Amino acid sequence: MIRLRREELQDFDAALGREWLETNGLGGFASSTPYGLNTRRYHGLLVAATRPPVGRIVLLSKLEETLIIDGRRFDLSANQYPGTIHPEGHRLLQEFRLDPFPIFTYLVEGVVIEKSVFMLDGENSTVVQYKLVEKEKGASNNSAQKAAHDIQLELRPLVAFRDYHSLAHETGSINRSVEMEKGLATVKLYAEIPALYLAYDADELDSASYWYRNFEYRAERERGFDFTEDLYNPFALRFDLSSRSSANVIASTEPRDAARADAYRRRDIERRQKVIATAGFEDEFLSSLVAAADQFIVARNAQKTIIAGYHWFSDWGRDTMIALPGLTLLTGRAEIARSVLLEFAQHVDCGMLPNRFPDAGEVPEYNTVDATLWYFEAVRALLEHTNDYEFVRDKLYDVLVDIINWHVKGTRYDIHADDDGLLYSGADGVQLTWMDARVGNRVVTPRGGKPVEIQALWYNALRMMEELARKFNDTTSEKRFCEMAGRACESFNRLFWNEELGCLYDAVDGNFLDASMRPNQIFAVSLHHTMLPYERAKQVVEAVRRELLTPLGLRSLSPNDPQYAPVYTGGPEERDARYHQGTVWAWLMGPFIIAYLKIYGEDKTALEQAAAWLKPFHEHLRFAGLGSVSEIFDGDAPHTPRGCIAQAWSVAELLRALNLINS
Repeated sequence: MIRLRREELQDFDAALGREWLETNGLGGFASSTPYGLNTRRYHGLLVAATRPPVGRIVLLSKLEETLIIDGRRFDLSANQYPGTIHPEGHRLLQEFRLDPFPIFTYLVEGVVIEKSVFMLDGENSTVVQYKLVEKEKGASNNSAQKAAHDIQLELRPLVAFRDYHSLAHETGSINRSVEMEKGLATVKLYAEIPALYLAYDADELDSASYWYRNFEYRAERERGFDFTEDLYNPFALRFDLSSRSSANVIASTEPRDAARADAYRRRDIERRQKVIATAGFEDEFLSSLVAAADQFIVARNAQKTIIAGYHWFSDWGRDTMIALPGLTLLTGRAEIARSVLLEFAQHVDCGMLPNRFPDAGEVPEYNTVDATLWYFEAVRALLEHTNDYEFVRDKLYDVLVDIINWHVKGTRYDIHADDDGLLYSGADGVQLTWMDARVGNRVVTPRGGKPVEIQALWYNALRMMEELARKFNDTTSEKRFCEMAGRACESFNRLFWNEELGCLYDAVDGNFLDASMRPNQIFAVSLHHTMLPYERAKQVVEAVRRELLTPLGLRSLSPNDPQYAPVYTGGPEERDARYHQGTVWAWLMGPFIIAYLKIYGEDKTALEQAAAWLKPFHEHLRFAGLGSVSEIFDGDAPHTPRGCIAQAWSVAELLRALNLINS
């Protein structure tokens, strides 16, 4: 449980820097700040995935909430408008906690009211519950009795009906009519956007409608995007809490029954408890990461996939394969790992995995060299945890062999095995590795030719295929893969070792040797099958430790490099130019610690050092994306969280590192 008490919530800016996230296993989500004050275009109570896991639409932005005690109105809501915060319901907020979902506690005139928000797994449905808890301890009996005689709750839904990357503005071309039946209102502003069903157990419904204008989203303004929006209020609901203690609203893309809200709540809690119990960790931090891991596992067609990060990423091939072992295998959910591997196997084309599935559901993009190679490591991890060779033989082996063949003869973007056995890739204006930022037509970190981690992944894949061929009595392929791996190993050690700096070059392209001090070389140590002899591997770990290690991950570029960018701020182009130029990436802490423990052994001293490096993440769970791990951080202290508030591979790689330390 994460608890923010009154004293923490009084720091307005700090509170707005924290965000909660609820997900539904489809790619949809609900999210906002502890105040319920939306600071992003992506915030909302129902962001529905209409083509899971993409096609995300902001249907219900928020509920304007007013508690009426003896005719006096007390707003619980808070919004940013030009030059002001209105209303100021955050001043009445006494506590916010994740227990296990967002719960807000308000104190009004001696009355304590508690709001809960959670999503239904497998549905585009958000349940919002209000419960009258008790009068404030120490309040006079007279005031409590008076309040108990006349308490009303008024809720006004504010709807957006727009793509989650966009913003809504007042227009006369909406369908204002609302279909009403007992306990259910249906809103459909536009013919092309799914209807919003609002189930409720209110006592009254006021059908008067209004536009609320000029909401401002401070995070969007800071990111250099449009940041103002108008939202439509189709009606108001009133609940008489004088004679009962609860109020329920369910926002959904399907008709729902508000009377089932408590049953939904119990079911959701049981599901979450089962996820944590299945993982079997006793460590509290590990269990917290297991809960976070569950948020990224979503449906794609009849199978499963992994959302790269919230709020704005879909499922990326690279991120999915890197995150798969931590999110699924270490949490005891191997069936999901199999499902993900099968789903991506269906999308292999010309020996390549998709880099990205676009939000609008168009044809996948295949502009990556490493996603496919990470697929091999994901399969290897599955076998390590399950020994399910039958599944790999029957479902994946032919696909894997075909991928190797395509890489040998050549596929898109001049990806091919060179005469020296190493893997070449590159095309003008295209970025194929994970360091893929670009500004206009300029690739910020051009890494064409032979990037270091691509060679590490290629070798790892070849050795894995050699083992599989041996296991499956494919002797011809076994010999072939063995010879290919040996040639790659010899060439790698000859071409990539930087004797002057005692580490590896970041990329080699003909006579060009890129000596940029970047974290990519750590994979030449951390991967299961590695090419470096011990002394060289040790020097790599120490070089990375010396120049790139921070309390929250590895820098993407050494501070000693003239291109180092210490802070990740500015508009879109400025941020893209800094994305891999010093920005700290949390996910890289996993391979660094795994490499460190490979070199220094898993004795008490080494394990204690590794555990100490991970301690800052314990506190980080209480900031930025509450209960999860951010995508990136500033390169310089205090290493402010940036980017996505919840990133799949950040969570997954911390799980892998922690599991190794605790095992």
